[in-house]
Amino acid sequence: MATPVISNKIGVIVDSFQVGVKEGLRKAKEAGADGVQIYAVQGEFDPANLSPAARREWKEYIASLGLEISALVGDLGGHGFQDPAQNRAKIDKSKRIMELAKELGTDIVTTHIGIVPPNKDSQIYETMHTACEELSRYAHEMNAYFAIETGPETATHLKMFLDGLGSKGVSVNFDPANMVMVTGDDPVQGVHTLKDYIVHTHAKDGVKLTNIDPRDVYGEYGYEAPELDHEKIAEMAESGSAFREVPLGAGSVNWNGYLQALNDIGYQGYLTIEREVGSNPEADIRLAVEFLKRFRA
Repeated sequence: MATPVISNKIGVIVDSFQVGVKEGLRKAKEAGADGVQIYAVQGEFDPANLSPAARREWKEYIASLGLEISALVGDLGGHGFQDPAQNRAKIDKSKRIMELAKELGTDIVTTHIGIVPPNKDSQIYETMHTACEELSRYAHEMNAYFAIETGPETATHLKMFLDGLGSKGVSVNFDPANMVMVTGDDPVQGVHTLKDYIVHTHAKDGVKLTNIDPRDVYGEYGYEAPELDHEKIAEMAESGSAFREVPLGAGSVNWNGYLQALNDIGYQGYLTIEREVGSNPEADIRLAVEFLKRFRA
């Protein structure tokens, strides 16, 4: 296959640098990124901790670096939207994060919602559907996207869930590494399957070492495995017990095929680098930026 030529902007999740938001922003600029993604769940970027003045100051500071925000991360962890007792609070907080995103100049918030159950008639499926239907309407009304990260289920099953929501306010943050590491799904075919919903992507790579139940990675309400926790997933990805996250180009993602598929569907959004493991994330991120720039015209 010929090497595809891309025009996508390159982003970096500033939290991947593990040095705080302000220093992470500077490092993203130094690494050659066009934009950044920022966690907005707790700490200094929690919407509850940001006054109107602080929001303006952050927006101006990010612009002064010549960066833009590709998306915010609004992943609330736990069991996603599977637990009806928690959903009211989680839905409301997700709305506040979407409002913050719009104020900061991006239309996209990425998240995990929990594994979509295989049985449409299950109580968990209905609970997730009800929550996502409300969030999809809210996002659609404000011209925003609440983007589910791929990985916990196959692209075909995720599309079926999305098709039932009635609007595209809930859409897709495509992560090819999650697919190859956990479900073993093909990212190239996945792009074509989910083409109507992809609004943001994570640039990450990995390898699957053995078959694993996605519930043991992402958790499920009522299942004995721990609930969704990014630190736990990062530990699994680094230990290599069932899968391993590796630098871009060193894993099972077919980058030529994957980037060509994004070209084929007309995707013009960000390729945002995420690095959740490793002792020197800054070096890995810089290499990832250079890796992606090789595909530019």
